[in-house]
Amino acid sequence: MFKEFKAFIARGNVFELAVGIIIGAAFTAIVSSVVQDLINPIIGLIIGGIDFTNLYLVLSGDVPAGVGLETARESGAAVFAYGAFLMAVVNFLIIAWVVFLMVRTVNRLRDQVTPREAPAPEAPKGPTETEVLIEIRDLLRSR
Repeated sequence: MFKEFKAFIARGNVFELAVGIIIGAAFTAIVSSVVQDLINPIIGLIIGGIDFTNLYLVLSGDVPAGVGLETARESGAAVFAYGAFLMAVVNFLIIAWVVFLMVRTVNRLRDQVTPREAPAPEAPKGPTETEVLIEIRDLLRSR
């Protein structure tokens, strides 16, 4: 069993996966910083600093009016936190847009750096079936 495990670990796919996870974690930090530190403040200015996170409906239990979502949850009440969901959807869309822009930029830069390959010349075409049959016929006649 140890030999199988060693063979599994030694395959390139495991190392590539590990590198991908590490790079992904670092990339997540970059994207999160871009969204939280650069884009969200601009959106906050545009929409007047509205934060939907504390919007909720109380389904059961007693919650004093005007308290935040965390306080309502701590009181033991069942809350329908639609504002937190809306903010999660907005943040997802922003992150997806930033990732799209970053990938698009990287792809364009890579296309500019890597030389374009010239199309391969067409291979010479061989004789058609009819031409081969005619050649065989002629060879048979000449014998």
